[in-house]
Amino acid sequence: MGLKFGTDGVRGVAGRDLRAEDALRIGRAAGLWLKTQDLPAHVVMGRDTRRSGTMLGAALAAGFNAAGVDVTALGHAPTGGVSWAARHGDYGLGAVISASHNPAPDNGIKLMAADGSKIPAELEQFIMANLTIEDGLPTGEGIGVIHSNRDDLENYLEWMIGLCPEGLDGLKVVIDGSQGAGYDLGPRLFERLGAEVIKVAVEPNGDNINFECGATHPALIQAETGRHGAAIGIAFDGDADRAVFSDSEGQLINGDRMMAMWCAHWRRHGRLDPTVVVGTVMSNTGFERFMQSQDIEFHRVNVGDKYVSARLTEVGGKVGGEQSGHIIFPEHGPTGDGLVTALELCRVLKREGKTAADLMGDFDNWPQVLVNIEVERKDGWDTNPVISAAIQQAEQVVGGEGRVNVRASGTQPVVRVMVEAPVEADRDSAAEAISSALLAECGGKIYSRVDLTHELGD
Repeated sequence: MGLKFGTDGVRGVAGRDLRAEDALRIGRAAGLWLKTQDLPAHVVMGRDTRRSGTMLGAALAAGFNAAGVDVTALGHAPTGGVSWAARHGDYGLGAVISASHNPAPDNGIKLMAADGSKIPAELEQFIMANLTIEDGLPTGEGIGVIHSNRDDLENYLEWMIGLCPEGLDGLKVVIDGSQGAGYDLGPRLFERLGAEVIKVAVEPNGDNINFECGATHPALIQAETGRHGAAIGIAFDGDADRAVFSDSEGQLINGDRMMAMWCAHWRRHGRLDPTVVVGTVMSNTGFERFMQSQDIEFHRVNVGDKYVSARLTEVGGKVGGEQSGHIIFPEHGPTGDGLVTALELCRVLKREGKTAADLMGDFDNWPQVLVNIEVERKDGWDTNPVISAAIQQAEQVVGGEGRVNVRASGTQPVVRVMVEAPVEADRDSAAEAISSALLAECGGKIYSRVDLTHELGD
């Protein structure tokens, strides 16, 4: 596939879709842009635990250096940590080498502005237009250098500790590090706050990131939280910009449920001002109606953190996010941060003196399922008459109150099928019909099936 920016930077199979020379060209072009700005000619860079991370990171840094830009390399670092460093340090850009929740052979490059947010489309366009420029590059003392320093991450850790003045003494938590970027800093954060921490999937080897663990494979955290009788289980994804949770009964707590718990608590204690929350088209109707019952205004936007962030800015909201666990707290930063999300939920539990299971009964989600289908041929799925007919039939099955949302991933060869219905059997038959049509017409396999109604599957 050709090199291009998607919904979350550049991403693909490392060594094929995203090569070392691609990373060098991206760094060089971004560096040339940075040199024209009234910003520090210095980039902070982190990566997740993939085997290809050092290759691509070295190439990206070399590109920046070739343009006369220095790079501080943090090593393994959550996306939230790089964002924090970008906005608190003397940097002109941030860079993350990660493919987030994608499988280990994939990797990606995402760039951040000096305020820690994603770079604008105009900069992406500049980079793509200047990938092949090689003339006029600096020499001698004009060439940038690479520094390896993790001080920014330690400062980020101290900052997060300061967000929880209550501490977490006595709270028993299980942390699934997804063999990814949060495998070290995540457990250390909760240990420093006094929690009893049980760790799983925290032994990355470069090839096991997201493999049967983490936020996209929640069965592990559901099982481990129940087995240890913990107050809560936390599962990060590969770059730890999102988190999902489990209670001691193995019930899944996704982004909807997390925000409901958070909003209900802070609505009573005055922090939710104004009383609004931003969800997406994937948000469960049960969540929406619970928010309304709490006199909290609910806003629904398209899937994507840029849409959530834009609506939060528009309404002055304190929290918004996606079911996937990608939650934005604008007071803490402009992007999703799984460690901060987990900290905010655990802080609510500590203040309430309750476990996650104690708070699960505040509302019932509608039966909802998300089926991720890894297709062999993604192009044209949305105009295929067989698939379109299956979707229309599914919409009739779930009735006027149910919802069907089918969309292609912007970062993987995956089509996501979400079905919600008042009746579970209708939900399942509708999801099965659409999934079967996609597999028949596009080839492939079911990558994962997640029950989003907070119940363990059979």
